[in-house]
Amino acid sequence: MMEATNKKASPEKTGLDIEKEKRKQKRLDIVKAAVAYIFLTICAVLAFLPFYWMIISSLKTEDEYRLTQPTFFPREFKWQNYSYMLTSETNGFGQPLFNTILIGVVSTLLGVVVIILTAYALARIEFKGKGILFSLMLATMMIPGELYTITNYVTVSNFGWSNTYIVMILPFLVSIYYVYLLRNTFKSIPESLHKAAKVDGCGKMAFLVKVMIPLAAPTLISVTLLKFIATWNSYIWPQLVNTQDYHLISNWMTSGFTNDGTLYPLTGVGSWAKSESLTTLRMCAACLVSMPLFVLFLFFRKYIMHGVSKSGTKG
Repeated sequence: MMEATNKKASPEKTGLDIEKEKRKQKRLDIVKAAVAYIFLTICAVLAFLPFYWMIISSLKTEDEYRLTQPTFFPREFKWQNYSYMLTSETNGFGQPLFNTILIGVVSTLLGVVVIILTAYALARIEFKGKGILFSLMLATMMIPGELYTITNYVTVSNFGWSNTYIVMILPFLVSIYYVYLLRNTFKSIPESLHKAAKVDGCGKMAFLVKVMIPLAAPTLISVTLLKFIATWNSYIWPQLVNTQDYHLISNWMTSGFTNDGTLYPLTGVGSWAKSESLTTLRMCAACLVSMPLFVLFLFFRKYIMHGVSKSGTKG
């Protein structure tokens, strides 16, 4: 009888208010979420602030940019800065852009083909010394890239490849990290698919093209984009081995960007000397170089995140 009485005891008698505790927990969850969102918003604003400054600076006049007290919104929009950057013969935007697109496309296509074949061999084909070879390949990832620059420069100089497109493509055609990433993706694909394909008379290359590559599409898209972005951002190597005719768009940003009289008069009020470098034009160049990468990330961020984080499919 005593046990039945204890079981039927109300929450009020035990000192607990379930509804009150639920409301308290709900308020606590709201406060936690609000603090998290406020923190993330502040981080996002701080991360975007340099890009905002770059954009508004590219639209300012040189006089406004050099004011002692900076302005966070242009008083006068100088859209002529962009037209000058794109059309001025002294800046030469066309040739570096052509070099970058050509080298980026060719290097990316060839690199992806080699990466696919290498990753497939390490993931699915058994041969002597595969484990040792893969370990040595991974060990090279611990060597700083600056050391490769010296040996690669000596090699291409001995081959006479300086001032050519070849020197921008072959030395950095393949990245071990991308091979490792794609190999893990291939290994995560069930072996049962391979056996079923063999029963249907599908060879190794046919299985790679028809089965492995479609299933590894997110990772392949990530590798392709990252490879192209790495070529687009290349700066030290083309500056070291090539003359200005073979420079990339990142090297073009270090040009003088001086006034030739189109934007500002060379004499009189509001003039700038012909030899003076204009910072607003450099900001324009930075915007032009960064914009394609922003567009690529906005459209393909899902594939990049999925490919890098998952690096494969569940089997």
